[in-house]
Amino acid sequence: MKNKLTARVSANINAPVSKVWEALTKPELIKQYLFGTDTISGWKAGGPIIFKGEWEGKPYMDKGTIIAIEPNKLFHYRYWSSMSGIEDKPENYSNVTYELSEDINDKSTALTVTQDNIPDETIKENAEQNWRIILGNLQRLLEKETIKPS
Repeated sequence: MKNKLTARVSANINAPVSKVWEALTKPELIKQYLFGTDTISGWKAGGPIIFKGEWEGKPYMDKGTIIAIEPNKLFHYRYWSSMSGIEDKPENYSNVTYELSEDINDKSTALTVTQDNIPDETIKENAEQNWRIILGNLQRLLEKETIKPS
């Protein structure tokens, strides 16, 4: 078996960790930064998480299982995408992990997303590009609510 790759993307968001966490776990907020995706989950470890919607006219339903969920700190799930072109079997699932840490004054949050089990460099680059777009969308969504004119 060849080595699988890991994508890692980080952003510093000018919002308290509680707001970033809320955006990661509230379906109505997720939809605003994750390409219009509907997210369905009970938000408990061991439970399912489903992402569904339409991309460039093609319906998709991506799915996984929540591995760990620690409010304001960590969100980790196993994940398979119907858009990946690979078979839905356990060895084709990625681990997606969001790690959050707040600054000392709870004014900004460092958010790092990792996705593992990526089969090749091209797919890794695409994953990193997608995560940069997603984190940029998330950052714009949260910072427009928290920036106050001076």
